[in-house]
Amino acid sequence: MARDHFTVGIVAARRRLKGPWADTIWLPIAALPAAPAIPVGTPLGLQGEDETFYLGSTEADLHLRATGHYRDNLNSGRPSLWVVLRPVGEEAELASVTADPYEGEALAESIGDVVEAVPMPGAIQEQIQGFIEAFHEEQNFFKRKRDRADPDALGRRGGGARQGEDE
Repeated sequence: MARDHFTVGIVAARRRLKGPWADTIWLPIAALPAAPAIPVGTPLGLQGEDETFYLGSTEADLHLRATGHYRDNLNSGRPSLWVVLRPVGEEAELASVTADPYEGEALAESIGDVVEAVPMPGAIQEQIQGFIEAFHEEQNFFKRKRDRADPDALGRRGGGARQGEDE
């Protein structure tokens, strides 16, 4: 049976900045196919100058009307999850995760949040593929036809005199 959600753990890096406006920035760097048995905020080590931390896990929902979007993501050559981090003082919290590339693009427009695409783990790819196979229904494209404009009606104004004027 295809599941309509999946659990994902997120690893993020805290990067030191050299600019005058901010000291650090948090960036999601990896998704784990399940929630590990470690506390949120656990330091995981260094990657160059970046400190990496486990930021927690969340459940991401799969929606029936978005199966085409998930299919586009899996067929893209680089299946991704879009991770939203919300800065809270000097720290960051995990706000949400989505597998829908179009939702991920829309989330990137929010002010203050950090939205990045990270590689999708193989186990989650398999789960999403199963969901697509179980529920996807191809939607036929229907182009709406416009009514023909009446050029004579475009020049008419309703009655000749302007409203409020006497003839």
